[in-house]
Amino acid sequence: MPKLILVPGPIGNLEDITLRAIRVLKEADAILAEDTRTAGNLLRHLGINTRLMPYHSFNEHKSLQKIINELMQGHTFAMLSDAGTPGISDPGFLLVRECIQHNIEVECLPGPTAFVPALINSGLPCDKFWFEGFLPHKKGRQTRFKFLATLPVTMVLYESPHRLVKTLEQLSEIMGPDRKACVSRELTKVFEENIRGSLSELILFYSTKAVKGEIVITVEGHNKKNQSDEE
Repeated sequence: MPKLILVPGPIGNLEDITLRAIRVLKEADAILAEDTRTAGNLLRHLGINTRLMPYHSFNEHKSLQKIINELMQGHTFAMLSDAGTPGISDPGFLLVRECIQHNIEVECLPGPTAFVPALINSGLPCDKFWFEGFLPHKKGRQTRFKFLATLPVTMVLYESPHRLVKTLEQLSEIMGPDRKACVSRELTKVFEENIRGSLSELILFYSTKAVKGEIVITVEGHNKKNQSDEE
């Protein structure tokens, strides 16, 4: 029976991979990799020599049918993104949808994803939350900020290091400088950092600091206490 298995890869620390994920990567007929170099480093570390096939945002549309054809021959493919769970701000959705349409079994293993530890580390309420992922760079960006400002739950955003301060400034402008937030950087790695405070405090902190690595921003939801800061 053909099968696609989505395998979460470590977001930094190579120890953050399950025994089940290792077994699946060993037993799969091929591994669809967002970056074959990154995947190759992980597989070498784990002593796995399964065949790698590139599958990323630049080729996912044109390679869909070829992958479906191979799967229909009874193969089992594992999908591995650069870091975290495939489909969460990474390629995966299109292939999963296509597999479902062709009655190919799809399985997703539990495992690493950046927004969960960032949300919990923030100290903000996490019983309910909104995951926004990456904001648009230009068109629709302000509209998204205004929408997010009204949400009554904690929200989580992904951002690149060179846009961090600009994003914090825009959040402050629309949501108010006293809105609580947390910037999480290099999660699970040696230099993991979680800086908490108001948006104005975070802007001040990062305006004079060179920033590298993957960024997750967690922001307090709208409530009566911070409503006056937005007006």
